[in-house]
Amino acid sequence: MRYRVYVGPRGSEAISPLQKDQYLFKEFASLDDAFGWARHINGSGRVTLAIDGDDGTSFGKHEIAAALQHSESLGGSQIH
Repeated sequence: MRYRVYVGPRGSEAISPLQKDQYLFKEFASLDDAFGWARHINGSGRVTLAIDGDDGTSFGKHEIAAALQHSESLGGSQIH
């Protein structure tokens, strides 16, 4: 299974499926690793725009931010 994490500069708007080929992405073998990278990206002055998996999993910019915020409020460092 592969998960692609799409990245853009801070202030970027959510992207449509047709725009994804215009953005940088990094692939991961697990969803936990993908969210770990998203946490790193969001903490480094950039923003995670989407996470898409080969299994049909799809998270948008706002869903990712909410999941990361929820995880931090629980005191955890991983999304399960």
